Amino acid sequence: MNAITSVLFIVLTVTLTAGSPADQQAIRVARTVQNRAIASGDLDRAATFWTEDVTVRRALGQPLSGREAARTALEPPPAPAPRLIYQRLTKEIEVSPRWPLAFETGTWEGHLATLAGPVVIGGRYSAQWVKRGDQWLIRSEVFVALTCSGVGCEAAAVP
Repeated sequence: MNAITSVLFIVLTVTLTAGSPADQQAIRVARTVQNRAIASGDLDRAATFWTEDVTVRRALGQPLSGREAARTALEPPPAPAPRLIYQRLTKEIEVSPRWPLAFETGTWEGHLATLAGPVVIGGRYSAQWVKRGDQWLIRSEVFVALTCSGVGCEAAAVP
């Protein structure tokens, strides 16, 4: 009976810690740090939050595959095109109690030139996170553009 109790205790402990508030908080912190890196132009730092094989569906439908492609997509365009600073605003994080996976959803904004600049494009996003060791990484992201103004309306969506 002692062995069964020990096994049940271990299973319950693993189940409860897999989806713990600490995991949710770790993901929120990771997203905040990634947002800061994007805003400051430290794209190498921003890229550390993606898995090597990350997939991204950009807001207007363009697909990206791999960490380097996702990083490159955040590089400022050549002048005179305006730079947009993207920020993700987390609304909800759900961590699986069974697998090292989490689902994040929220809104995103594209600010003109600086983080304090006007929002010229925005929408909703979702992300799949995977826990590797003690670190949560983004394995996949989907962005959907829903609003725009000014230069944010100039790009076309993929048909």
